[in-house]
Amino acid sequence: MAAIRYELIKKCKQTGARLGRVHTPHGSFDTPVFMPVGTQATVKGMSPDELKEIDAKIILSNTYHLYLRPGQEIIREAGGLHSFMNWDRPILTDSGGFQVFSLGSFRKIEEDGVTFKSHIDGSRHFISPEKAVEIQNDLGSDIIMCFDECTPYPAEYDYAKKSLERTTRWAKRCKEAHKNTERQALFGIVQGGVYKDLREQSAKELVALDFPGYSIGGLSVGEPAELMYEMLECTVPLLPEDKPRYLMGVGSPDYLVEGAIRGIDMFDCVLPTRIGRNGTVMTSRGRIIVRDAKYARDFSPIDPECDCYACRNFTRAYIRHLLKVDEVLGIRLTTWHNLRFLINLMKKVRQAIMEDRLGDFRDEFFENYGYSKKA
Repeated sequence: MAAIRYELIKKCKQTGARLGRVHTPHGSFDTPVFMPVGTQATVKGMSPDELKEIDAKIILSNTYHLYLRPGQEIIREAGGLHSFMNWDRPILTDSGGFQVFSLGSFRKIEEDGVTFKSHIDGSRHFISPEKAVEIQNDLGSDIIMCFDECTPYPAEYDYAKKSLERTTRWAKRCKEAHKNTERQALFGIVQGGVYKDLREQSAKELVALDFPGYSIGGLSVGEPAELMYEMLECTVPLLPEDKPRYLMGVGSPDYLVEGAIRGIDMFDCVLPTRIGRNGTVMTSRGRIIVRDAKYARDFSPIDPECDCYACRNFTRAYIRHLLKVDEVLGIRLTTWHNLRFLINLMKKVRQAIMEDRLGDFRDEFFENYGYSKKA
């Protein structure tokens, strides 16, 4: 049996976006879905029970960071990541590829894999496709990623082509190394930079390998939004209808809505937690920086239309005060709100798909949020 199964529930007649459900060994989740990022086996500032309260159905953890600390052996001895962090719902782990390749001069790419220096203590390490799968097998996550080379932006055509071809070769090695197919689903990762023909080449090569799901990587790395949407429009139609599609590292509200319209099922990003720690929050009327002086006497909630714990119980003035005096509760509340905002946004997207009005929803949401109607 396959570790996961994708169930297509409905397509939006207005946009073609799809409503679905992914079934995993640790439960099911509806799509399109936003996945909070728990880089170090914890979503910053949130307990597992609090994540459940905001209705997070699946979270993401980072293979590179967990490999360095506390180490795959400790997590394996703890019974896997679910047991280690006390989370009984689905977990997705990335392969560590993005983190390794973002090390720049501290890493060396070869056909066998990547040698790199730890950002923590400078110690030398080597991760191959087989090693990336081994680490994720020990972590025990429900959905795992092939080890890929994340093509930077900008990148010359020849480099992007060689990079994606190496990613395909590595994907074959990952599939051969992955044995726990009944408990963990291994996704291939489409690369190819911002070149349409390379994206199509990558997608076709990976589909031929018959993975249980497909990720789209190497986007939202600095390219204009229009280019990202163009790459999605040429890539997504080549991916199987009966398998989930995951756009990696994307989490701004406009990208989530536009990605769903283009057929994406799964999204993740550190954006909501990162900007929350800096005092920025997303609201139904756009972003605000709640630590700004103008909110010192604002006794309204962060977002009057939000149902999260922070908005039900506290004011902008109080949260600003907490942030200004460096009280931990301040960043916990902004984090709580931002995560709930995006999870609730995806709930509204799913409802709009069900009612065949996602295009209308996008226009209304963008107008209220302050985006142009269509990127």
